[in-house]
Amino acid sequence: MKIEKNSTGNKTSLQTKLICLFLVTSVIPLFVLSVYSYYNTSNTLKKNMEELTLNNLEQTGNSLEIWMESYEDLLYQIYTNDDVVKLVDKLNNGEDESVTRNQLRRILNGLINTKDYIRAITIITSENKLVTYHQLTAYTNEDSWIKNFSLGQEELYNCISADNKTHIFPTEYAVSFANEDYYLFHISHRIIDYKDLNKRNGVIIVSIDEELLKKVCLTKGEDKLSFDNFNFIADKKGRIISYPDSARLAREITDGGRTSQEKKEDYLKFIHSENLFEDKYTSLYVYENKDLGWDVVNVVNQKETMIGITNQQRINIAACLLCLGMVVILTLLLSRQLSGSVQKVVRSMETVSSGNLGTRVEVDKQMPLEVEFIAIQFNDMLEKLDMALKKEKEAGERQRLAEITALEAQINPHFLYNTLDTINWMAIDKDEFEISNAINTLASILRYAIKNSNATVEVREEVSWLKNYIYLQQTRLKNTFRCAMDIDAQVMECRVHKLLLQPFIENSIIHGFEGRSGENMLAIRMVKEGEYLQIMISDNGRGMEPSFVERLNERAFHMMEENGDIGIANAFTRLFMYYGEDAHVQIKSVLEEGTEIIILIPWRLTYESDNSRR
Repeated sequence: MKIEKNSTGNKTSLQTKLICLFLVTSVIPLFVLSVYSYYNTSNTLKKNMEELTLNNLEQTGNSLEIWMESYEDLLYQIYTNDDVVKLVDKLNNGEDESVTRNQLRRILNGLINTKDYIRAITIITSENKLVTYHQLTAYTNEDSWIKNFSLGQEELYNCISADNKTHIFPTEYAVSFANEDYYLFHISHRIIDYKDLNKRNGVIIVSIDEELLKKVCLTKGEDKLSFDNFNFIADKKGRIISYPDSARLAREITDGGRTSQEKKEDYLKFIHSENLFEDKYTSLYVYENKDLGWDVVNVVNQKETMIGITNQQRINIAACLLCLGMVVILTLLLSRQLSGSVQKVVRSMETVSSGNLGTRVEVDKQMPLEVEFIAIQFNDMLEKLDMALKKEKEAGERQRLAEITALEAQINPHFLYNTLDTINWMAIDKDEFEISNAINTLASILRYAIKNSNATVEVREEVSWLKNYIYLQQTRLKNTFRCAMDIDAQVMECRVHKLLLQPFIENSIIHGFEGRSGENMLAIRMVKEGEYLQIMISDNGRGMEPSFVERLNERAFHMMEENGDIGIANAFTRLFMYYGEDAHVQIKSVLEEGTEIIILIPWRLTYESDNSRR
């Protein structure tokens, strides 16, 4: 084809094209790389922060559980103390009430300082009598927190004494003392008298300062809470039991019956409503302590981090643009020499396109190495093209001869069918009807097998063909075996690949019944079994060696081919080629007793179209 020259006004120089191409191929990748780098860095940082935060939350949850266990141990020492049990019984009976109260208060006084953050220990007896020792007021004859508690004294007693469980009551306002508001949460248990486990004579309540929970919530390395990164705790009913701002304590922000994801969304809505920082920079993570039923929630303000990433991204873009400008200048300088050399090659190509294959590109010292390589390769290509044209003529002659030979050797299938039909009528003329039936059956088998051999057909078609095939085998072997077919009507419309079962049936007839006397029986059964089409082929023939059966079941087809068992190996290979690993084959065989082959094809694949199978 001849290359036509454009007018000078419409022409774009190679130099301009190279610069434009470089700009396009550089700016877009740089932009994509910058965006990818930004998001990849952000996601990596977010992922690492999330992993670190979740690990810290888990450690906080474990620390919280350890603290709570230590207080529960103290509670256990009190409610199982025999002296406490006896004194509570005396108080309920009205025996030396003043002395008994003082003795109980001395016991509580000895225990209240054994653990930090305990602000009060309270005993409520079954007779609704109260004994307490506390640190929050100057009074000794009344409790410092119970009058402000959400449950009344009697209601509180009934709740705790109802079972033998440790009860945890969430944080609530308790009392003001020394110009400071105290918020307490409480752990409690029924007093246990091991002489009479069913006796309910009183309950023990240990009141713990919420400051303990704030201390547990402090992240590693912090000595005080920060509103840029802080933890808070919500109980299983969705109430806040620890928060940097005490005014939020006991506030219900979610429902205990909601899922973990829904509760997380509720926590996030609550933080947004607090207006601590911008919503888009807020990250929130939740760790659920299964034993306590509490959620430890971490809130992080990522504004500084994200602004830092954005600034770094801007610096990267500026650096890329600077490098791009420098490369454009270098491209201008280098493209001039390249353009001249390329034009020399182009002119030679134009000459060749006009039909002059004798033209060659002149290589000089000014030509860049890459263009010089192109010129040398172009010249070499012209040499090879001359040789190829000559060889093409010779190959064309050989191809024509081969096509003629192939046409001469071709046998039209219609010729084969017509010939069998002629032989059939010859048999009928001689009253050889058995031979005629065999010929008709053979013609039907050949027609079915040759046409679209890899297509799928309904089971009823395949069964009809198998009956013809088995009839011919019975005729050939002089009816030395019988065949029984049991095809469920439910599978008749299923589609399977043509000739899928023929190799397995032929193996039973040819090898299974060979050299056997007595009645030989072949059985074929097709049913729907669960989500599979189940095909069973069984015979009472010679059976197979256990090692051979093991190779079949393990799909060691290469070993079978080496031993000459190509037919059955091809049958297995074809089955798995059509249906993949979804298909299953199991072979059971006992020497001199017979063989059973079970083929499972996924039911869904028996209704797919031919195109979807290929």
